[in-house]
Amino acid sequence: MKTNILYYGDNLQLLRDHIPEESVDLIYLDPPFNSNRSYNVLFKEASGAGSEAQIEVFEDTWHWGPAAAAAYDDVISGPSQGVAGMLKAIVEGLGHNDVSAYLAMMAPRLLQLQRALRPQGCIYLHCDPTAGPYLRVLMDSIFGPTNFRNEIVWRRTGSHNQLNRFGPIHDTLLFFTKSADHKFNKVYRPYTKGHVETYFKKEDKRGKYWTNALTGAGTRGGDSGKPWRGWDPTNKGRHWAIPGRIAEELGISDLPLLDKLEAMYQAGFVQLPAEGSEALPTYTQYLADSPGLPGQDIWAYQPHSQGLLQDSDEGIDEDIRWLTPTDSERLGYQTQKPLGLLERIISASSNPGDVVLDPFCGCGTAVHAAHKLGRKWIGMDITYLAIGLVKKRMQDAFPNLAIEEDGVPVDLTGAQALADHDKYQFQWWALLRLGAVPIAGKKKGADKGIDGVIPILTGGTAAKPTYDRVVVSVKGGANVGVSMLRDLNGTLTDKDPIGIFLTLAEPTKPMKEFAAGAGFYDSKLWAKKFPRIQIITVQDMFDGKTPDIPWGKSPFAKAAKEKEQAKQGALDIGQ
Repeated sequence: MKTNILYYGDNLQLLRDHIPEESVDLIYLDPPFNSNRSYNVLFKEASGAGSEAQIEVFEDTWHWGPAAAAAYDDVISGPSQGVAGMLKAIVEGLGHNDVSAYLAMMAPRLLQLQRALRPQGCIYLHCDPTAGPYLRVLMDSIFGPTNFRNEIVWRRTGSHNQLNRFGPIHDTLLFFTKSADHKFNKVYRPYTKGHVETYFKKEDKRGKYWTNALTGAGTRGGDSGKPWRGWDPTNKGRHWAIPGRIAEELGISDLPLLDKLEAMYQAGFVQLPAEGSEALPTYTQYLADSPGLPGQDIWAYQPHSQGLLQDSDEGIDEDIRWLTPTDSERLGYQTQKPLGLLERIISASSNPGDVVLDPFCGCGTAVHAAHKLGRKWIGMDITYLAIGLVKKRMQDAFPNLAIEEDGVPVDLTGAQALADHDKYQFQWWALLRLGAVPIAGKKKGADKGIDGVIPILTGGTAAKPTYDRVVVSVKGGANVGVSMLRDLNGTLTDKDPIGIFLTLAEPTKPMKEFAAGAGFYDSKLWAKKFPRIQIITVQDMFDGKTPDIPWGKSPFAKAAKEKEQAKQGALDIGQ
């Protein structure tokens, strides 16, 4: 199986064709539903049936139609009858509407993801409260209710003003595993200063400490229920419960339980009750040895809480703070998730060298975090806008990284096939390949036929440069003519002084003559004249030809350069 690869296409077919059974360690997915997100969309079935499922690139409004019905029938008639029964009950209960259409399209994809997950693997499904409850039920039927681990609440924004209800400011992360024997690394956050002042009141030569229970509720058989040094936990309705972190730090994890207790006592981590006391022994937790507060299932950054944490300048849960419009991490993707959120997930549920899969990779936050933390990764998306953005992001963040793309044209035949299959995907691929940023979705109007732009530097200062634009018109049809160039020429203005006609077909002789006679843009800054109308063919791009323009800057926001193989924080292997 290939890793460090971006797949363009329908993730249902990609999962079937490229991801072997039990080959992935961690899956994160953020499938769209009523999010108004720009690029990350589910697509119609590979058969092409059902235009209702082909969602506009700037919408994700779901409706029941032939594609949803086909996906539903595929699950109902398939071998996973437990899942079929659950999906049938949901659809019959809800009727044929947006939510049931969404669930019908998600069900076969979740089945494929369950197949791909390794026995010790984990999956996090990111969803909003609208579809979350139904997805939880669907996940129960696919992964098994006993493999549900957490419903994590993530605060996704600061506030949301609503007229007749409480402001909706959270998303949900459904955390499931393939089995009970799954990977989990405890992630810690700093204590609050108030917690330290309340609990770590005692102090000796080793520093501040407090004493904590060395037993758990309920009786157990085996060593955990046997007496030690005269104290019998069973008589108190309890059992010995040794903190795994302490045992690991002392190097005694492999010892029998009662030997662990003795080793902890000899190392000074156990306090014995006074003679005649009814209490049980406790362990001593020193502040200097404590990694912090173990992660809980509410992940909520608290604004203006800086200064409240012990030995940290961060606010509470600031590592997973939502992104604001001015954050340098922003790449212009509407529903972009913070890198810290994915780093926490990946750190908790995988180890370096593991394979992380995101089948709805959007702008690539999951694959970025995976590579940063030393994991292998696989990204999939149905729009080339997303694939192009992820590739650019990864190359900016990791300049020496070799990224393989699958499903993307590498020659004229592939470009023609893409144009025949979906003219909009061809348009976006061609624009990104050229270095232009798309400015229109599938609905045209005010753009006057302009499909993309390239900013060009015209002057100003280093602090405040000024830019004009090169406008780009893309044509993927077999027939092009001089009237198209006249239309492009008619869009040019003082602020849009150059037009590029990007075509899959070869231009005609009259087109070449028109372009040659269209005049020049005289750039004072560059002291050079540039042709006002330029024709670039797709074959030209494959041959390495670029437009003759005063390039100014990349049209895309640039991701910060990262250090690869970043170290994880303090982690404690648990289950």
